[in-house]
Amino acid sequence: MGDNNNVNLPPGFRFSPTDEELVVHFLQRKASLLPCHPDIIPDLHLYPYDPWDLDAGKTMAVGNKWYFYSRITNETRITGNGYWQPVGVDESILSSSNHKVIGTKKYYGFYMGDEPPQGHKTNWLMQEYRLSHSSASTSSSNRSSSRRSTTHSTNYSKWVICCRGEVT
Repeated sequence: MGDNNNVNLPPGFRFSPTDEELVVHFLQRKASLLPCHPDIIPDLHLYPYDPWDLDAGKTMAVGNKWYFYSRITNETRITGNGYWQPVGVDESILSSSNHKVIGTKKYYGFYMGDEPPQGHKTNWLMQEYRLSHSSASTSSSNRSSSRRSTTHSTNYSKWVICCRGEVT
């Protein structure tokens, strides 16, 4: 597990995106209803799962990291046996071409227990990549010109990319 075995990439190719590449080539395209090539990051509703339940069958595994799209349904990140607690400071993700903020990376630690502050810290960490407000607005306007049609109303600016792993 964790060596790109569940990814259909040609031999010699590896999935090792920069923060900017995750935002521009995957998250912005997802929010704009445009196809991602290759389409290798799966959709997953994160919060019913404890971190050890997210294996390569549900996520895109690379080394000790698991990537997946998730939708922000609320700011509470509670699972069956614990919760994801924000840690550290949010990091801005800048475009290399014009140095404008295109997204944000937020860090979370997983705690066992019912609610803060009674939880016990674990070794599980997650990075959550979000579009900046201006990128989300651009993605929303691109949606109207997209060739893909949807039969239901979905706010795709609420998509995030999560990268979850265990620190040993």
